[in-house]
Amino acid sequence: MKNYLLGAFLCAFVLISCKEEVKKEDNSAFAKAETETSKENLLNYKHSLAQWSLHKPFLEGDLDPKDFPQIAKDLGFTGVEYVTQLYPEFQDKSNYQEKVMNWAREMKKQSDAAGMDNVLIMVDRDGELADPDAAKRAEAIEIHKYWMDAAKLMGAHSVRANLFGELDPAKWHEYSVASLSALGTYGKEVGVNIIIENHGGWSSDGQKLTAVMKEVNMETVGVLPDFGNFCIKREGGERWGAPCVEEYDTYAGIKEMMPYAKGVSAKSYNFDENGNETKLDYQRLMQIVADSGFEGYVGTEYEGPLEDPKEGIALTKALVQKSIDNLK
Repeated sequence: MKNYLLGAFLCAFVLISCKEEVKKEDNSAFAKAETETSKENLLNYKHSLAQWSLHKPFLEGDLDPKDFPQIAKDLGFTGVEYVTQLYPEFQDKSNYQEKVMNWAREMKKQSDAAGMDNVLIMVDRDGELADPDAAKRAEAIEIHKYWMDAAKLMGAHSVRANLFGELDPAKWHEYSVASLSALGTYGKEVGVNIIIENHGGWSSDGQKLTAVMKEVNMETVGVLPDFGNFCIKREGGERWGAPCVEEYDTYAGIKEMMPYAKGVSAKSYNFDENGNETKLDYQRLMQIVADSGFEGYVGTEYEGPLEDPKEGIALTKALVQKSIDNLK
């Protein structure tokens, strides 16, 4: 009887041990599958080009911004991200809705001819969505709706807006939530997202921006994490150009923003002899992107001093791909 009980015990012990081993293997396989899926998402990504990368030749008249889709294709991209301030016609606000839609039809024609995907439209200088003046906020909301209509016509998934205006953080939060809720509701109607980039002021504070996203809590409202642009305050209260006096942690900010991301802007400035960005750890940044489970275009945005910006674009695109290839 003792031998029988001992045998039964040993058999049960072996079965339990085997199950534990299988469980460990299953957990290990699951963890590996999660990692591979995360990496696979990025390995399958396409590269889009932010039009701002070529802002100097566009503004100086050396390139026609209407040719942007073909230019991007020639540089090896499959998607384009437009910047509205690079088109001279939008400096004059008369008959603005008509101008926006005519532009959308023209760029749809150009992108179709080049075989390019229209990814998003970056809107600047069209009113401030966190303006302390309620009437000005309302006007800005209406103008951004024009751009959402344009995005729908073009097949772009998002319009990138800014949250400039109010300086008091509590009021900024209130106005931002109200404006984005209105635009997010319109986005549901037209099937276009409204997204905010960390682009100076309180929008470059990751915690404050994500607090707005949490309160709005709409699928059509999100963010465009930019690897740069984490300066919250500049000398003299300037919005651009002046030295930064308060900067948010880049890696913390990207990690906080990624759960709400509808796109990713891979910003670059300078490169070393190995093709690495001198200020930003691209491998670390792309790992954060991958770990978030993000799927979509990774936008190249070169903003450095090279005389030929196309060289900087090529270096940035290559660094994005190298970082993707080396994901853990």
